[in-house]
Formats: sequence, structure tokens, C-alpha cells
Amino acid sequence: MSSECGKLYVVATPIGNLADISFRAVDILKQVDLIAAEDTRHVKKLLQHYGITNKLVSLHQQNEDKASSVLLKKLLAGQSVALVSDAGTPLLSDPGMPLVKMVKDAGLDVVPIPGACAFIAALSAAGLPVTRFSFEGFLPRTSSARKAFFSEKVMSTRTWIFYESCHRILASLQDMGEIIPLGRSIVIARELTKLHETIVKTSLGNALEMVEQNENMRKGEFVVLVDGAAVADKKAQIITAEQGNLLRVLLRECSIKTAVTMAVEITGVKKKLLYQAALALDKE
Repeated sequence: MSSECGKLYVVATPIGNLADISFRAVDILKQVDLIAAEDTRHVKKLLQHYGITNKLVSLHQQNEDKASSVLLKKLLAGQSVALVSDAGTPLLSDPGMPLVKMVKDAGLDVVPIPGACAFIAALSAAGLPVTRFSFEGFLPRTSSARKAFFSEKVMSTRTWIFYESCHRILASLQDMGEIIPLGRSIVIARELTKLHETIVKTSLGNALEMVEQNENMRKGEFVVLVDGAAVADKKAQIITAEQGNLLRVLLRECSIKTAVTMAVEITGVKKKLLYQAALALDKE
């Protein structure tokens, strides 16, 4: 590829506190020909704070395929582009993947400018194991899909992390409480780096009670971190092949609720465990 082509810079921006940006990120934003932003109005506040006047273009979920093609042409013509999201590192639950893929496929340079990331910030202060973890992004919007997700994660022995909005944080914790043992350690991190930053480590049961009773714990942007299952817990969550086959037969004829109720009567296995297995089988 010709050296005359431009470079795409993937630039991390602050997740709340405007001081959480690197000197290098500011320099790059001042140097590039274009800044592709998820919300140009939001990013303008950051740019004005640091005296950056470069041209802004919009790249969001609704236009990113078309906008990415336009930006690729500009890169091929020799212009440099910085990709930023509203907050944190682009692509992590934010737009930008089509552009990065398109630029990489064209053989052009994509340069990461590292910085803030909400789930990494939360993980660093959570007090949960960090050797192995999984980031799950935003949870599904419906209760049934969330419960199916939690059923998949209940036996995982690694720390797992997700984002949630203020509108669904209570409902998500309530759904989690139906699947995940209430004694499991979790961390709720909200408004990270902002004035009302809160990071609470407690049990799922206590966290649910806290969010239900305290209106402030239902405000802001949330990162939720869940401790992995202990090995003993993992073994205890496994039903036998015979019990699974029974549940599979019942699900062919009944709703999940009825199938689980009947399976409890026949097998004597705990309802929560059979419910988790039924959700997994239903998804299959």
C-alpha cells in the first residue's frame, strides 16, 4: 500500500472526567484531518476543552456502513482520520467495527491510541479475580433473553462483566437473582470517574435490595462485575443426563414453567437448577 495513504487512529477518550485523556491522544486529535465521532455534539465538549478545532464527521450505528466507505476513500486519498466514541475506547459496545475492518482489509494502517475503558477501570477496583474474565457488553433487553444469558454464565468460574443502563439495572438484577445464587459476590460500579462515582462490592442479594431501596443506585451508567462460580458450586449445578432427557421430553409438550414444575415433582431436584437447565434446552 502506498505510503501516501492516510492512517486511521482509534482514539480512547475519557469516560467522565475530562482529565483522563493522554497527551498522545490530544496530539493526534489536533493533527488528523478528520475526527469521526459517534455523537459530534457530545465530542465537541471534549475538543473545545483542549482547544481542538479539527473537522468533525458523524459515524454512528445508523450510518456507519455508508460513512465507513466515505472515510476509506479519504484515507486512500491521503487524509488521516481519528475514530472516537462518546466515551472510552471505540468498538467496545460502541460503533466503529465496520470502519476498522474495512480499513484493515484495504491494507491501510490502523493505529490504537489507548486510554480509558469503563469495564477495565471497574475491574481494576473491584476486588474480584482478574486473571481470567469475560466482557459481555450490554445485556439483552428482554427478561427471557437475560435469564437465558444468566443460565449460560451461572457455572462459569471466571469473573464476568457487563454494562447496563439506568432504565434496566433493577430488572437485570432481579432476573439475575432468579438464576444466580444470591450469595454470589458482585460489584456494582456506577458513574465511574464522575462526581457521584460509586463502587460497591457485596452479595447479589444485598445488591438487589440496595438498588431497590436507593433511588440513586438506579441513576447513571453501570458496570456490573460478577464473581465466578467456585468449582464445588459448578459441580453442584450439573443435572444428570437422565434428568436432562426428562426435561427435554416435557419441554416438547409444555411451557418452561409447567415442565419445570413437573420435573421437580418427578426428580426432587431443586427448581432453580431445573429452571436453568430448561432455559438452556429451550434456547437450543
